[in-house]
Amino acid sequence: MTPSFEVLPGAAASPVILHVPHSAREIPADVRASILLDDTALERESDHIVDAHTSELAEAAAGRAEVVPWRFVNRLSRLVVDPERFPDEREEMLAVGMGAVYTRTTHGEVLRAADTDPEPLLARFFRPYADAMTRAVADRLAAVGRAVIIDVHSYPSRPLPYELHGDGPRPPVCLGTDAFHTPPALLAGAREAFGRTGVDSPFSGTYVPLEFYGRDPRVAALMVEIRRDTYMSEPGGPAGPGLARLATALAALVDAVSR
Repeated sequence: MTPSFEVLPGAAASPVILHVPHSAREIPADVRASILLDDTALERESDHIVDAHTSELAEAAAGRAEVVPWRFVNRLSRLVVDPERFPDEREEMLAVGMGAVYTRTTHGEVLRAADTDPEPLLARFFRPYADAMTRAVADRLAAVGRAVIIDVHSYPSRPLPYELHGDGPRPPVCLGTDAFHTPPALLAGAREAFGRTGVDSPFSGTYVPLEFYGRDPRVAALMVEIRRDTYMSEPGGPAGPGLARLATALAALVDAVSR
């Protein structure tokens, strides 16, 4: 059985965690049974929702970096649970049926019954993931006194119906920030590494485990959202030569942060 997630060690002196939450397509058979799409529709939905090739991107960047970052990689599809969503009413994506446990697709179709009890999936997948990510950050704080979470995502070149803020700019690389956890030097380093970037459009914010969120300034975070047409065939197609260029840029950001 595919593990829910994997923590891939980096250098002992590295503060960086490359977090890859949405790259996988794997859905356990018993979870698949609760999804109301047929196989063809589910494959099509996965093409739209999965951040394809981002795990390969993080792996290639780690291989290029002078100080190897740690990697935390989700090995299951976000259609199982989305580890970056709030599991309660704070989550704005509940409005489109895409909280921690999705009940709707990117195009508003029914994915699960609206009255699905999310608790079994939260207990089995969401909370263990959150606990492990909390430990990963705590380990970096204990080892080097700081932690830098770089969230590796991708997004489609054209807005999908589920996007709540899809009417803004869609730059080649969107940098999501947080007022507390994204220091100016981290944002500047990302702009230098990637070149053509925008900030907080069409996606904003960062992922920080709740134990540290808004409390511990030693934890820095940045979301890197890469527009898919810059490195792959949309939707869900193979990667192209842009992936290597982006891996070099991500490695440059990792090195800048590590220094």
